[in-house]
Amino acid sequence: MTRVAGIDCGTNSIRLLVADVHPETGELIELDRRMTIVRLGQGVDRTGRLAPEALERTFAACREYAGVIRELGAERVRFVATSASRDAENREEFVRGVVDILGVEPEVITGDQEAEFSFTGATGELRGAETYLVVDIGGGSTEFVTGDRHVEAARSVDIGCVRLTERHIRHDPPTAEEAEAVRADVRAALDLAAETVPLTSAGTLVGLAGSVTTVAAIALGLPEYDSAKIHHARISAVQVAEVAARLLASTHDERAAIPVIHPGRVDVIIAGALVLREIVERVGASEIVVSEHDILDGIALSVA
Repeated sequence: MTRVAGIDCGTNSIRLLVADVHPETGELIELDRRMTIVRLGQGVDRTGRLAPEALERTFAACREYAGVIRELGAERVRFVATSASRDAENREEFVRGVVDILGVEPEVITGDQEAEFSFTGATGELRGAETYLVVDIGGGSTEFVTGDRHVEAARSVDIGCVRLTERHIRHDPPTAEEAEAVRADVRAALDLAAETVPLTSAGTLVGLAGSVTTVAAIALGLPEYDSAKIHHARISAVQVAEVAARLLASTHDERAAIPVIHPGRVDVIIAGALVLREIVERVGASEIVVSEHDILDGIALSVA
């Protein structure tokens, strides 16, 4: 067994997975998995820079994760940074801070690399004879990747729950015009994705990341967030539309009262749900398979 640590730093959250990897089968035995909302992408769409307070929140989480990695004795560490740090003018400040704390340089990966890691992590337990369309809805970007046992096509587009919230939503609940502006951006991005990735030919639609798992938890009526019940749950297109409509009509306080919504997602889950609904409608899928295994698992496997 090889003990590895993978860190995924996105626009909204930073996550850690420490796991033992079987050298022959590639099976991951999870030792510690955690997530912290740091909102690294705060204001990046508007300013082009990582805000000082966002960097400090991220560095605080890195310090916590460094302690976990030392305690569990991970032999190898890989830190992957995605959309927000790709877009920022001052990303070198981010890189220096991570190196100082964790001793590894964050890899600011491309959208295509991000998609490949997501596909590997999400389909490792699912792979059969059929083709999958894996959709990873992040804070700043969304990745589309299709394939069966191997990636056949991938595309990253700049739609995400944080980016679209900051760009369009000013009222609580959002106005009809604001909601339509979000949808219009998503539809335009789907047109771009479809130039590279066939969106309607896959046998199974697989959804990843916090917006998807939160919508699933609400659709399942869970009294609290339960990863075991969410992982590989099948949520119908009708349920996705119902949850999106419910969230769109809700106030901040009403969303905060839903126990499965992480406090750090309360203000961005509407946009995330709208992205998911537009994707399900465009794909024409009757349901979406929800995976708790995603880019983080792909990162950990790549280390080993």
